[in-house]
Amino acid sequence: MNKMISIIIDGKEINAEEGRALLWVALENDIFIPNLCAIKEKARPSASCRLCFVEIEGHPRPVTSCTQTVADGMVVKTRTPEVDRLVTTAFELLLSDHRLGCSKCPKNKACALQRIAKERKLKLKPKRLNKFVKDYPIDDSVDVFVLDRNRCVLCGRCVWADHHIAKVGAIGFSQRGIKRKVSTFGDKLLSDSSCIQCGECVKVCPVGALSFKENHKDKV
Repeated sequence: MNKMISIIIDGKEINAEEGRALLWVALENDIFIPNLCAIKEKARPSASCRLCFVEIEGHPRPVTSCTQTVADGMVVKTRTPEVDRLVTTAFELLLSDHRLGCSKCPKNKACALQRIAKERKLKLKPKRLNKFVKDYPIDDSVDVFVLDRNRCVLCGRCVWADHHIAKVGAIGFSQRGIKRKVSTFGDKLLSDSSCIQCGECVKVCPVGALSFKENHKDKV
């Protein structure tokens, strides 16, 4: 175990293990930092969602808290004009490429996007950016769960769970840019892939892209 150090986050003094990721230290001490792609067990954070920015005294610009390790005497602010600007822009970019319809979403009231919007007082239907409408077919070909790529935020958590928890490798990312998506090899239906329907990918999805079917909700 690394030595214990003292840091300050939003004026609150916190004792933490040296070298831990700042994001997890904050969250474990009831200090909310928006995040979608973060996985505690992942060796190298992807920082792909760009939501977990903070300001650290002595640093010239905001940094992603999932990639920043804590050090003794560190002074952190999770809310500043620059941090709020970065988080708001990243959030709006995500929503411009996300099918909402919260009332019909299986993750309604348990969605990470809804929590971020509530905590940061952000709109779930921002008007600043044009909406990029996706129209992927819903894959409900397996018995246990449904994949709706139109609600996917490309956080990569399902891919990580498939490869590192289930150890199957049925899904991964394909394409680039605005066409990037979670896919099976050859873009086949889940029922025609190596998927074993364990549900590990569904458990880590922060939004409604992956959801258990009604008769399999006991897997949650």
